[in-house]
This record gives sequence, C-alpha cells and structure tokens, in this order.
Amino acid sequence: MNQSNFELPVKQVIEISRCDRWQACQRLEELGIACHCREDGRLYAELNSPTTALQVRSVVWQLTAPRQKLIQWLEQCWRVDS
Repeated sequence: MNQSNFELPVKQVIEISRCDRWQACQRLEELGIACHCREDGRLYAELNSPTTALQVRSVVWQLTAPRQKLIQWLEQCWRVDS
C-alpha cells in the first residue's frame, strides 16, 4: 500500500463513554498520539499514519470491548505464541 495516498494528519472523532474517554486520552498521550477531550463528550485523536490509526483502534477496543471478547483475544494470543 502506498502511504502517499493518505492526507495527513486526519482528526478522528471517537465517541465513547466519559470514563473510557479519559482513560483513552491518557493512554493515547502516553503513546505520543495527539488527542483531546471536548466538553461535549467527544474525544479527538490526530491520525498521522496507518500505525497511529491502528493504535487508536486498539486503545479504544481494549476499553470498550466486552470482557469475554478481551479474554478470548488474550487466549488466542497465548495459543499463537506457544
């Protein structure tokens, strides 16, 4: 895939619960991803690359996925690693 096709940076609006939003913002900042929370409840993240987009998706998924899905994902990782 040719990365020159991407117009960068892109601001992505993420709608998640307020509690999850603050955790997501903190984790994204730890990863060096520019983001901020708005008073209206939205989280904005700046996507500078496909890798950044995947990191944002991963952070949000880990905070919003049902517990059983997270357990299945972890068990699958263990099987692949062994």
